Amino acid sequence: MSTPDLLYSEAEDDLRSAVRSLLADRCPPSAVLAGAESARPYDPALWRSLAVEMGTAGLLVPDKLGGQGATAREAAVVLEELGRAVAPVPYLTSAVLAATALLGCDTDEERVARPLGALAEGRAVGALALPLSTAPGGGAPSATVTARGDGALSGRVGGVAGAAGADILLVPAEGPDGYGLYSVDAAAAADAPGVTVEPLTPLDLTRPLSALHFADAPARRLAGPDRARDAVGRALMAGAGLLASEQLGLAEWCLTETVRHAKERHQFGRPIGSFQALKHRMAGLWLELVSARAAARHAADALATDSPEVPVAVAVAQAYCARVAVHAAEECVQLHGGTGMTWEHPAHLYLKRAKSDEIALGTPGRHRAALAGLVDLPAPVG
Repeated sequence: MSTPDLLYSEAEDDLRSAVRSLLADRCPPSAVLAGAESARPYDPALWRSLAVEMGTAGLLVPDKLGGQGATAREAAVVLEELGRAVAPVPYLTSAVLAATALLGCDTDEERVARPLGALAEGRAVGALALPLSTAPGGGAPSATVTARGDGALSGRVGGVAGAAGADILLVPAEGPDGYGLYSVDAAAAADAPGVTVEPLTPLDLTRPLSALHFADAPARRLAGPDRARDAVGRALMAGAGLLASEQLGLAEWCLTETVRHAKERHQFGRPIGSFQALKHRMAGLWLELVSARAAARHAADALATDSPEVPVAVAVAQAYCARVAVHAAEECVQLHGGTGMTWEHPAHLYLKRAKSDEIALGTPGRHRAALAGLVDLPAPVG
């Protein structure tokens, strides 16, 4: 078994610099706050720059299929920076979840290769029609949508992230031949025949949630039953593993911003960061971040190398990084005092994203339980 590489390569550092520069210019906190008050599901101009002009939408897709032929390591770097900016773009839902699900199907078939190429080139946005809370492991989740023999879909799926504004919906459904993965071409999904996108009120205003209603919606069967289950399972595993990098970036911003504030905010004639109690809190958080970075990088490296350790690495990363992100965001709000409680300060965006991410793709408790089973660790008795 090879030793995981937790360090960043020169190419990954260059990618980070490019993405961070773009986000600093196009996605400052003021822009994110303004976007949170709008009805747009995401920032289309920012997404075009990130996905099309920089080519990050196709990092996980091979060159021959229209992508960049990179790995989960590079995608993790992008997600770190998106987490630092709580950027309102559908990267996790489209470039990771939807793209990975399509990669699990037969890419030699035109009905799979065409939408995959569109996602990889940033010409379309995709969404996997499952609740964002769905955890990986234990086989593919049960379908709440049914398919007729002609492929028409009927049913409802709630809590779907990235569905608003999506062009391609990938829908697990039970059909005459069993479980399958279906594609609904839903450019401007709300106007697609038989498809209704019902906006829900999310905690995280930068990642909208929707309920999808299908009423004899035309669809194309992409895979099934075994291949569909495997494709959906791989997508959820990749999403959970890379979500840890988003949580890492979010936590890093919170600590950096808190330290900056502690140096500048004076009380009793001295910076509040000089008080020993606050030093200890920030030092403890820094130690948590170091461990979180190791866990997130391990998960990304395992996914990139298709290691047999993927389930363990992902479970460890999600069980740990989710809690660190929430803790960092809570400390950011608390140590900013009254300022941290205001709408004008972006701290609340990071706390809401952290809490939303904590239950996305499996809660920390769910991942700890999965980890116990993977390493044959019995639960406590009594």
